[in-house]
Amino acid sequence: MQVHCTRPHCQRPENHFADLDDIQTLKTVQQKYCITCGMPLILRDRYLPIKLLGQGGFGAAFLAIDRDTPSLRQCVIKQFQPSSNLTEEALEKAKILFAQEAEVLEKIGNEHPQIPNLFAFFTITVPSSQSLQINKPEQFFYLVQQYIHGQTLEEELIQHGNFSEQKVMEILKEILPVLQFIHDRNIIHRDIKPSNIMRRRDGKLFLLDFGAVKLIANASPSSTGIYSLGFAPPEQMNSSQVFPSIDLYALAVTLLTLLTGQESTKLFNAYTNQWQWRAQITLKPRLADILDKMLLPAASERFQSAQAVLEALFPPSVAPTTPPQPPTQPPHPQPIQPQASNQPTFTIWELLSGAAFSGFEGALIAIAFFSLSKNIIITFLISVVILTGLIFAQTRRWLEKFDLLIIPAISLTIIFFIPYARGSIGIEQIIILAVGAALISIISITLFKLIYKLLSSLL
Repeated sequence: MQVHCTRPHCQRPENHFADLDDIQTLKTVQQKYCITCGMPLILRDRYLPIKLLGQGGFGAAFLAIDRDTPSLRQCVIKQFQPSSNLTEEALEKAKILFAQEAEVLEKIGNEHPQIPNLFAFFTITVPSSQSLQINKPEQFFYLVQQYIHGQTLEEELIQHGNFSEQKVMEILKEILPVLQFIHDRNIIHRDIKPSNIMRRRDGKLFLLDFGAVKLIANASPSSTGIYSLGFAPPEQMNSSQVFPSIDLYALAVTLLTLLTGQESTKLFNAYTNQWQWRAQITLKPRLADILDKMLLPAASERFQSAQAVLEALFPPSVAPTTPPQPPTQPPHPQPIQPQASNQPTFTIWELLSGAAFSGFEGALIAIAFFSLSKNIIITFLISVVILTGLIFAQTRRWLEKFDLLIIPAISLTIIFFIPYARGSIGIEQIIILAVGAALISIISITLFKLIYKLLSSLL
């Protein structure tokens, strides 16, 4: 069996012990020590780290087995490993955060099925490494929690590509009740991002890593400055007071990165101080407007609770709810959310490109059928039916973007290679007529939109 040394900067942390492959020996052996640095490997005489899962600025996580359980249950050991360049003040804050994570997990892990349980929290003191010329003992901090076997949403994005709107709605439906649960207990996560949401193998989502958590009831007026760049709202980065809505802000950023496959910093325009993501993807208006509200720079203008987001997303009859909790403070009044239409909306550029497509394709259809039938009435009726179908397909977004180029290109190719489809008209004349029809369509839709706006303002 391989056992991983947890001493930071150990040169060869992997240790292999053949005798531990025997379960009886594994359960009864007194202790094992790292061959390289002499660090005790069986933590608290119970937990054997077998694999490094990840390492960050303040700690490392190991997959471990608990030899005191009949099934040798797998668990996660998180070790406090601050970087060496921290100031004394920052180091003390980091220690408090690590201990606070254990406190929070003990408080809520057993109460909610989508938050990992805490199994243990302990400190061990060991002699310094054999490779260091220091006789001062070293102290290490550990917490042991439930192991969730699955993939983080960050790993899922890398493996499977951009998320669909439906998958994002499912994430909101599962994670918002978890956020409401912790917020009702005066807890703010403060580090929501794709790598901190895990999908277990059975599909259930879990909220991970409460290392940056803030307990509102015991909090000082200012933040500790622990956050992930690109996911934190202005008030969190400015180290001012934080609110539950910062988790909603970070969740919205998380969803945009999953939908677009882009890093969060590439979706934010620092010059205009605005999120610019709508050109990357097309969402239903209701969801798009809700994400925009979650991302507003002023905390007072965002949704004030996860339950408010749920109520805006889903009708009250089907909206997932959390068990009623006694209010910790008077609720902020929320503006009534207008019911958005489910019909797709179009930007001005989509309208103009659609008009150009309809005019160009309509001209090609009319030329082809007139060349074949020589009957104006039949040609007109067939062209109107086909063109109406194409326009309907555009309104339903069955045809969009590159379809508007591919279909006319195919039609023009057919006319070019089949002389009967163009009659006596030359290909240059056909292109001129089609382009002219496209321009007329663009002018017509522009005039219609201007007249409509004028009449709307007068009435």
